[in-house]
Amino acid sequence: MSKSFDIELFLAGVLVGSQATRQRHVRQAKIIQVAIAERWHRENPWNWHRKHVVWFLENCLSEHSRATQYYYVLTVRLLALRLEKSWVFKLGGG
Repeated sequence: MSKSFDIELFLAGVLVGSQATRQRHVRQAKIIQVAIAERWHRENPWNWHRKHVVWFLENCLSEHSRATQYYYVLTVRLLALRLEKSWVFKLGGG
């Protein structure tokens, strides 16, 4: 039985801000992780490609408000920072 990837521990080194902000980023990162794992069968962010995150932003958030999309973009920027990737994400996907 494999152990679930701990996204909170993964983000610990790059999380900044208030406790509420850190909790929001962790909560959103878990939602992103579950969506990518269900669609692409990649639970571990080390196995993600930019296309997986873009897919999440474009398809899973299309019905959400611009404010919600903005906060998710902030979270995926943290994920990219932690992965040491030069990915650029803008509001509205891509």
